[in-house]
Formats: sequence, structure tokens, C-alpha cells
Amino acid sequence: MRDRAIGVLASFTAVFLLSTAGWAQNLETFEERVTEFTLDNGLHFIVIERDVAPIASFITFVDVGSADEPVGRTGIAHIFEHMVFKGTKEIGTTDWEQEQVYIDKMDETYRAWLRENSSADPDPEYLDRLWEEFEEYQEKAGEFVVNNEFSQIIEREGGTGLNAFTSADATGYFYSLPQNKAELWFSLESDRFKNPVFREFYVEKEVIREERRMRTDSTPVGRLIEEFISVAFSAHSYRNPVIGWPSDIQATTIQDTREFFERFYVPENFTLAIAGDVDPDRMRELAEIYFGDIPAGDPPPIVTTEEPEQRGERRFVIEDDSQPIFLAGYHTVDQMHPDWAALQLLGSIISEGRTSRLYRRMVQDEQLALNVGAFIGFPGTKYPTMFMTLAIPNQDVPLDDIESTIEEEIDKVKAGDITQEELDRAITNARANLVRGLNSNMGLALRLAETHAQQGDWRRVFTDLDRLQEVTLEDLERVANTYLVKQNRTVGIIVNRDEEEVADAGN
Repeated sequence: MRDRAIGVLASFTAVFLLSTAGWAQNLETFEERVTEFTLDNGLHFIVIERDVAPIASFITFVDVGSADEPVGRTGIAHIFEHMVFKGTKEIGTTDWEQEQVYIDKMDETYRAWLRENSSADPDPEYLDRLWEEFEEYQEKAGEFVVNNEFSQIIEREGGTGLNAFTSADATGYFYSLPQNKAELWFSLESDRFKNPVFREFYVEKEVIREERRMRTDSTPVGRLIEEFISVAFSAHSYRNPVIGWPSDIQATTIQDTREFFERFYVPENFTLAIAGDVDPDRMRELAEIYFGDIPAGDPPPIVTTEEPEQRGERRFVIEDDSQPIFLAGYHTVDQMHPDWAALQLLGSIISEGRTSRLYRRMVQDEQLALNVGAFIGFPGTKYPTMFMTLAIPNQDVPLDDIESTIEEEIDKVKAGDITQEELDRAITNARANLVRGLNSNMGLALRLAETHAQQGDWRRVFTDLDRLQEVTLEDLERVANTYLVKQNRTVGIIVNRDEEEVADAGN
């Protein structure tokens, strides 16, 4: 990620690190380099001038993630993210009209195969015949594909860092280009969202299924995290893995994914940020030319399901041939809640850095753990989320000892055993983390786009630090007693098979 003006940033950074006040004045200085505008269709642009080098970074931030997915189609946000790299009607194909014919037939046949395969009494011969037809259409569609043409164009023109992400809350697409290639970004970026082609859709689904096998099914940590969120959340869609459940990945079709795109990829859900050596007036002109003709569309659906109050502690055990792991989480609040700042600082005081309480006691002094951490914001921040604690014990250290030690440190916080020095250090660390996160064009563009999209104003990147400064020791004690309670907790552990611990873990 990147930053804005180096001249501004150099002095700006010094102020970040050395001052505990004066944020409003610094924000005014920063705003002089930021240009913001919204097209008539609702697309919002943030342009940050930073002339340190003739390079610009571009982020397309879409306010849709796995939490927005329809029932039975988990993973579809991630599937569409992959599709955006497959080109357009002009890029990535030798004959789009013919390719589209076979793509449509392929999807129609796959939907028929799904219906038959899911019926009460599927006909094996009919299934085989449908599958043969599907593979035939897929092969014919593949004959028109020009592999990786989209990425090759960007690389040929000096682009770097082409990538994307999907989270529970959002999806982002990004890369950097030489400053004089800005119009290329406008052309390519508008084209791939105006004309998504779902090229090699079922081939790419196999890539995603393999990704799931590698990152989740084949790793103890992946299995623990997936199990954890499904136990911790009973109603809210945060309970679903971003990559999706295997059966949902299999069941998702091109038609499903196109409908998802049309429903959520509407202009008002986009925030596009540009940071680098660019002319804001020229960026506005190019935005109108390339993005202005996209129809506004209907407002995207919103998540209305609320997680009910937890009725008691939830616990589960995974028996595995693995390093034991302890994971616990407490239901808390979303990032817009007044208590967010106190919970953020509480996590920092407990576990951030070698001077933090848990690290100093469990890793350094008593050598109970290889690593330990506490933080807020999993699996997302847009909706009420969780305050997490986790630890990997040293060899032969019982998980009961890990859990009791973490509880002891949390109980100290509840009793008011935090010093002003610890609080001040946490605030200083938060400021330093912000500077590091903004110290690049890409970091700056991403942070401002995300904050605008999900909190309504990019300025909260900076004003939220003022809110941290307002947190008191009494606030830390209060939020610990409000949220970090046993009734509100979910605990998940991995234990080695046949260990005596397994018998006692549910107690």
C-alpha cells in the first residue's frame, strides 16, 4: 500500500509520531492534496496527489463481501473476483461472439446436470450424457481463449502488483502503473466491470476448490478457524467461510454469478481511489469518459440479520495430528460503535509487542507459549464482530494452563489493573501503525477507499485517532467487564489425538 505527497508525508509522519494533538490542523493540510468527486451514476472517486515518483496506484473497492452472499451460494463473491481477471469481450478472446455461444450452452448444460444430480432419484445415464455435453462445450469455448491477455497488457505497460482480495466485508482490485498510463487503467478497469465475460468459469472453480483444499481442508489452523466462526455465529452470515462451502462452490453457476454481479456491482457500491503523481482534473475527465455511462442500477441489498445475544459459553474440540492451538472469541461491536476504540486499545495493551502483558508473561517469562495475541475485528468489522484471543503453547504445556493464564490477565483488566503508561503506549503504537499503513501509494489508496465505503468519510482514517486519545482507563475497565465475559465467549481448541486433554476439554 502507498501514501500521498512525500513533502506532506515527511512532515506529516513526524507529526504523527511526535504529536499527541493537532490532528484537525494536520487533516486540513492533507485535504489540500485530496480531490473527491461522485459521478452522476453514483461512482465515487478519491484522488490523492503524491508526486514523489512518476507512478500511480489504483484501487477499485467494492462494498460487497462474503457476508452479503445469498443462502446456498457461499463463496460466490470470491468466485466473481476471479472472473474479473479473465478479460472482457475484447481482451482474452479470438472471437467473443462464438465463445459466448459455447459459454451459454455450457452453463445451461451444467444447470441441467445440477438439477438431475440433486433430484430424489438421479438417472446415472442421463447424468453421464449431460456431463459429456458440458465438457464438450467447455472445450469448444476454450478454443477461443487467449490466456492471461489482461494481465499481460498491464505488465507490458509497466504495471506491477496486479491482484485482488475478497473478505467478509468487501472486495478489492488493485495494481500500479506509470503515471502516464493512467488512461490505460481507466480503459481496462471500466471495461472489465462493464463487460464481465465469465470466461473459463468452471475451470476457475476447480482452481478455487483446490485453493480451499490447500488453505482450509488440509491445514489444522484453517479447519479450526472455519469451525470457530460457524460455532460462534448462529444467525449472521459472518458464520460462513469467505471461500465458501464445497457444496456451494460446486452448485454455483455462471447464471448465479452474473445475477450476483448485477445485484451488488452497482455504481453506488464502488469507491475508486488513485494515489500518485496524477492531475486530479484529468482524472475527473477520464472518469466521466470511461465510467460515466454505467447505469446507476438499483440500490444493493443490505444485510439485516442480527446475531442474537449468546445464551452461554460455546466450546468445541478438534482432535488432530497437529500442534495444539487455543482460540477464543467474545462477541463485541462494529467499527462505528463508540466502544470500538477502547476495545482496539485493549487488544494492543494485552498482546501487541514484546512489552504487552500476554507476550511478556506467556512467551518471555513463563515460556508457556510460542506466540499469543489478542485483537478485535474478526471475521470482519462492518457488522458486530469478535474480540479474539489465541495462543500456540510450547511443547507439553497443557491448554488448560494457556486458557487460565489468558483469563487471569483479562480479569486484571476488569479489575482496573491498567496503567496510564500502558494506555499511552498503545495509542502511540496505533499512530505508528497508521503511518506504516499509509507509507505507500497503494496503502493510502486502499485505506481511504475502504474507510469512505464502510464508514462514510475517508477522513475517519485520521479523526479516529483523536477518538483513541479520548479513551480512558475507566473505558478499558468498562468494555472488558461488558464484553469479555464467559457467557459471551466461544472457545475452540486443537488437541493431539488420544491425549487425556480431549476428555476434559468440554468441561
